[in-house]
Amino acid sequence: MTLKEGNKAPDFTLNNEEGEARSLSSYLGKKVLLYFYPKDMTSGCTLEAQGFRDLEKEFARLNTVILGISVDSEASHKKFCEKESLNFSLLADVDKKVVHQYGVWVQKSMYGRKYMGIQRDSFLIDEEGKIIRHFEKVTPADHPTEVIEFIKNYH
Repeated sequence: MTLKEGNKAPDFTLNNEEGEARSLSSYLGKKVLLYFYPKDMTSGCTLEAQGFRDLEKEFARLNTVILGISVDSEASHKKFCEKESLNFSLLADVDKKVVHQYGVWVQKSMYGRKYMGIQRDSFLIDEEGKIIRHFEKVTPADHPTEVIEFIKNYH
């Protein structure tokens, strides 16, 4: 299933780094940036998370919640959050249900070796739970600012 802008974002419930269940539907009334990233504590993912951390107050002013999702465990997320002083939740999709729902679990290739992994995509979801923007194959260093600019210019 390919999700398109204007579609209702599939609801889900995942645990965050503290083991607390978080449902997408509980954020109705706010925008949600759902960002999918490959792995905790790797260089690109750290850069992206630091960008979101540093702009979190700006996102909050724009009524937007940041939720990061990878297939890493809650314990891995907790270490990553503590190490990088992250001020938003990371959700553990260890069963890969949500990455499949959002179509970001794809075949990748590194040094000629093919493997399955997360494509670095984000979904901006409006206050009513509809996808307003699908950012595909984003650049970790630029993405947080790109999302802020999009939200500021969104009518």
